[in-house]
Amino acid sequence: MKKLLLATAVAALSVSAANAAPTVYGKAFLAADYVNAEFDGPAGNMYDEDTVEINSHASRIGLKGSEAMTANTDVIYQLEYGTRIDGDKNGFTNRDTYLGVVNKQFGEFRVGKNQSSLARIDNVVVNQGYWDNLGTTKNENEVVDALNMADSNRIPSSIIWTAPKYEGLPLQLSAMYSSDDANGNDNAGFGVAMLFDQGTGFTAGVAYDKDQNIEGDIIRGTATVDLGKYMAYPVQLGALYQVGDYDHASEKEKGLVISAQMGLNNFARPASVYAQYNKTDNLDGLNNADSDQIVVGGKYMFKDNIIAHAYAGVNNADNVGYSYYDEGTNGNPVLTGVRGDAQVVVVGTGLEYKF
Repeated sequence: MKKLLLATAVAALSVSAANAAPTVYGKAFLAADYVNAEFDGPAGNMYDEDTVEINSHASRIGLKGSEAMTANTDVIYQLEYGTRIDGDKNGFTNRDTYLGVVNKQFGEFRVGKNQSSLARIDNVVVNQGYWDNLGTTKNENEVVDALNMADSNRIPSSIIWTAPKYEGLPLQLSAMYSSDDANGNDNAGFGVAMLFDQGTGFTAGVAYDKDQNIEGDIIRGTATVDLGKYMAYPVQLGALYQVGDYDHASEKEKGLVISAQMGLNNFARPASVYAQYNKTDNLDGLNNADSDQIVVGGKYMFKDNIIAHAYAGVNNADNVGYSYYDEGTNGNPVLTGVRGDAQVVVVGTGLEYKF
């Protein structure tokens, strides 16, 4: 009897330890990017870059897991850190890092550094590698960037709630709060998001946040359709529209994204091609500061976790800011800002490995 009790206890401890063991995951994505960037300002061509760069794109490593607290409630956690495996920067930076609980009746709560609620409906962006984002709103140093509408960021000191899924209601509801130290200002932020998805190939979403991604308000709407669900064309289409109302500006930033992705059937392994167009008016709330961007690319999956990428894109931005160091009157460098037109052209290819 004692031996049976001991064996039962050992088995119970083994199951508990297995449940508590975290999952290690991550990805390494390295690419060779040909970058041609220039800026034309009051003094003519003030910046001109023409080079091939070795870049790390969203490479990361993380731990995540869960463990039962009660019959209906689990503790969940994730520690995810980004790293530049090209060596351009040393160390790790926080990505999504949180501790939370999930309950069958009350839903999921995550507390820590979380992607804003805007990201809960962002299923439209198909770009990869260098272009894998909505972009940068404004230049903040002497490097010329591809400029687009404000993107969703990871918000520190935040809590995000996801409602449980109710039978017969194809909606994902989320709400977020961030404390007033999240963006280095005196305003606490909040956001809400709702995604409609019946599993029929069509989705529609709407999200709003205040004082999280910008000091001001953002409202975003998205829609996607998988034509493969309705006809013999493996094409996915998406559209995103966003309005940003910055506290410091008199104009509203308006952004549009249209994307298409098509699977290719004439390869030994899964492959796809995609195209995406971005248009932003009044970047950072500045009148007549506009940008247009077009990107095309493709993916080939050697395995489910080994993916080859190729892409090419161009971003043109008018009447945007550029900062550079002037020598100054006494030879002391002075950070100076001017406005002008920028263009960024990037052609790249890379390999992504997920684990």
